Amino acid sequence: MKKNKNTIVYILLAGLGFSTLSCTKDFNEINTDPLGKGAVEAHQLMAPTMVSLMSTNMLRNRNFNNELMQVTVDLGDSEGKIFRYDIRNNVADNTWNSWYVNLTNIKDMQTIASQPEKLNKSYQGISLIIQSWIYSLLTDTYGDVPYSEANAGREGNYQPVFDKQKDIYLGMFDKLEQANNLLKDGTAIVGTSDAIFNGDVAKWRRLGNSLYLRLLLRVSGKSEVSSTVIAKIKEMIDTNPGNYPVMQNNQHTAKLLWTGSNISTQLYTSPFMASVRANDFYVPALGEFFIDNLVSWSDPRILPSFGLSGTNRFGIKPGPGGFAGVSSGYNPGSEPAKQSQFYSSSDNVAINLQTDRYTGIIMNCAEVDFILAEAAAKGWINGDAGAYYYKGIADAINYWLPNVMPGGATDPAVLAYVDAADIEWSNSAPLESVDANTTSKMSLIHKQKYYALFLVDFQQWFEYRRTSYPILPKGPGLLNDKVMPARLNYPTITQSTNPTNYKNAVAGQGPDNIKTQVWWQKP
Repeated sequence: MKKNKNTIVYILLAGLGFSTLSCTKDFNEINTDPLGKGAVEAHQLMAPTMVSLMSTNMLRNRNFNNELMQVTVDLGDSEGKIFRYDIRNNVADNTWNSWYVNLTNIKDMQTIASQPEKLNKSYQGISLIIQSWIYSLLTDTYGDVPYSEANAGREGNYQPVFDKQKDIYLGMFDKLEQANNLLKDGTAIVGTSDAIFNGDVAKWRRLGNSLYLRLLLRVSGKSEVSSTVIAKIKEMIDTNPGNYPVMQNNQHTAKLLWTGSNISTQLYTSPFMASVRANDFYVPALGEFFIDNLVSWSDPRILPSFGLSGTNRFGIKPGPGGFAGVSSGYNPGSEPAKQSQFYSSSDNVAINLQTDRYTGIIMNCAEVDFILAEAAAKGWINGDAGAYYYKGIADAINYWLPNVMPGGATDPAVLAYVDAADIEWSNSAPLESVDANTTSKMSLIHKQKYYALFLVDFQQWFEYRRTSYPILPKGPGLLNDKVMPARLNYPTITQSTNPTNYKNAVAGQGPDNIKTQVWWQKP
C-alpha cells in the first residue's frame, strides 16, 4: 500500500513537470507544448525550462537569499521572518520541487540529442551544463540529495538514494568536462529557442567552464580534494587556458533577457512582474549593510546621475532619511522606521527592478573575475590578484551601466572609484581577518563579490557559508544562536515518500535542520 501511495505522489510530481511546459505562456510554435507532440526536438525543451528555472531562482532570491544576506528586511514581528533566521520547514519545498521537475526536461534534452537520428553534441553539452547548475543549487542548498538515481520515475524508481555531496561534486566535474569537449565542435543549435545566448555555442562553453571554476572553488577548502581542485583551477587558467575558455566580459555573461514589459502575460516577462504584485514588490525595506556601502562609496549604481531621468540604476527609492537602510536582525518589538525600498512597476519612474530586463542572471563575468582574484591571492594561479579585483568591480558595475568602466581593470574610472571609496587593493593586507575593521584581501574581494552576486539565486548565501565574508553585522534578535543557517531541511513530502533513503541521508549528514553543515562547509 505504501508503495502504491508513493507511486501516486511521484506520478503527480511528474504531471507537474509536464504542466510546466504546457502552461508556459506565449511561446512560439517551436516552444509550445513539446510534450503534447508525437516527436519532441531537443531545442523545444530549452526555453520553457529556462524560464521556469529562472522564475524559481529569482523569486526565491528575493524572499529568501536577500533576507538572509541583509539586502532587504521584511519588517515585522510575526513568526517566520527569514532575516531573523526563523525559517519554517515549508520554505524548503518550492526550490526542491521546481529544480527536480526541470531536471527531467533537461535530461530529456540530452537523451533526445544523443539519438542517432537527432544527434547534436551541442545540445548534449548544454544539457550537461544546465544539469550541473541545477544539481549544484540542490546540493549546496540541502546537502546530500538524489543524484545518481534522480528523475528515474519513468523507470519505476520512485525512491532514489541520496548521494553524498562529495560524490555529487565529482559527478558534476565529470559532466562539465564532458560538456567542454562536446561543445568544442560548435555544432549549430536553433538560435530562436536559446533564450540565454541566442544560439552562440561558444558562449555556452564559456558558461560551462566558468561554472566549473565556481564549483572547484567552492570545495577547495576540503582537504580530501583541495590539491586536486586547486591543480585543476591552475590548469584551466595558467597551463591550458585555450582548452577551457571562460567568461571574459559582459558579452559572455549568462542571462535570460526579459521583455521589460509590465504585462504579466507577455512572452519572457520577468517573474518579478508575473508573480509579484506591485504593492508587494516594494514592501521590503533595504538593509543597512547593502545600501550603506553603496552610499559611502558613491557607487554609480545608486547615484541618480548615472541612472535614467533621475532614477538610479538599481531602482532604489529614497526614504525619509534619503538613501538609507534599516538594521537587520533587530529584536521583536523594536521595529525600525522604514527607509529606502525598491521602486515597483506602479511607481512613475524610469527604472524599477520589477520590470527590468537585466535581472535574470545565471552567472556573470564579474563573478569569474573575483574567483580568479581569490585564486591569485592564495597563490594558486599566476596573475595579479589586484588586477582581477579591479576588473571584477568594473565588470559588476558595467553590467548594469554599460557605458561606465568599459575598460576593465585599467579604466581610469574604476581607479578613481576605488581611490575615492577607499577600497583600493593592498598586496600588504593579510589574506584573512575576522575583524570587520581590518582590511584583508578576502574581505575586499568578497564585499565586492557580494554586489556582483546581487539577484543571482542563492550565491551570496553559498559564498558566505563557504568564506564567512562579507562580514555581516549580527542583530540582537537573531535566532539559531546567531549563526547563519547552513542549509534548508528536506521537504516533508520527501520524508514521507522516500523514508528509508531520507533516514539514511540524515544518519550520514546529520540532523535535518538548518544548523547541520553540508560536506564542503564542515572543517
